This record gives sequence, C-alpha cells and structure tokens, in this order.
Amino acid sequence: MSKNWRLSSFSGALLAAYFIPIWSIIAFRIMVAPVHGLFERPNISVALFVSDYLHLAGVGTMRAAWLLALARLTVAAFFAIFLILISVPRLRKAGGGEEALGIALGLGSLISFFSMVVASRVGEAEALRLHATELMLLLGTAIVMLVEPPMQSRVRTSDDQPATRGIEHSAAHRA
Repeated sequence: MSKNWRLSSFSGALLAAYFIPIWSIIAFRIMVAPVHGLFERPNISVALFVSDYLHLAGVGTMRAAWLLALARLTVAAFFAIFLILISVPRLRKAGGGEEALGIALGLGSLISFFSMVVASRVGEAEALRLHATELMLLLGTAIVMLVEPPMQSRVRTSDDQPATRGIEHSAAHRA
C-alpha cells in the first residue's frame, strides 16, 4: 500500500482536504449574496480592487463576484476529481489524477497570486498573508510534482513475470 503513494499524491490529497471545503464555502457565500460574500475577509482585497480601481457598478461588481466564485468552485472540483482518481488503486498506480491535480494547482495558483497582488495594491495585510500562504502551499506541491520522477509502468506477461521479450529480441538482432 505505501509503495503506491507518491509524495505529490499525498501532498495533493492534503491540499484537497483544505481547498475543497474552504473555497466551496467561500464560493457558496458569494453565490447566496454576491456583494456581501465578496466583501468578506477572504475576498476583501478583490472587492476593494474591483470597487476602487475598476469603478464597476453594482451589476459589474456582482458579475466579478460570481466569476470569482466560479473560479474557486472550479479549483475545488478539480481537487475533488483528483481525490476520486487517487482513491482507485489501479488508477493511482498508473499515475491517474496528475492532470486534475495539475489543473487545480495551476488555476488555484493564478487565483491566489492575483488575490495576493491585489491585496498588496489595496493595503490589506491580513488578506495578503492569507493569499501568500495559499500560493506557497500550491506552488510547493507543484514543485514536488515537477521534481518527482514519472511513474514507471512495468510490462507483465500473463503469469505475472517481467517481460523479457524485448531483451531477447534486441540480443537476437545484435547477433
């Protein structure tokens, strides 16, 4: 069992345990009350940037809030897909779920980076720390995925012995 788990899969599962509930709750609060949900602590920097720098009207602010909620739900959905794929041992051994984790890490990193830059711009120190921490978590797992060697798939014959036909075949051509 422990030989089937890669470090990036384990790290991705831990990230999913954080991002799925937290970002889903934030997104659902925005969906229920777009302006009120946008001006809560996790989104305050984006809300201030949208209202102060982009000068959007009420409808434009609601649309920006819904777009942020959709992006957060998309990240949570890709983390959920990743968890489903690594829960099946056959798929986990074959490296399944790496694409879903990569998409979740990429999109989540973009959202956190944008939120961090915006928090810096509007002067929200607590929001800046929150988004910087989330960005470091996401980038750390992305770096582990990049550094880890790819999954080695072994070719097996019907009686569960390693296939040596390729070795015999190449030896016959050399002779």
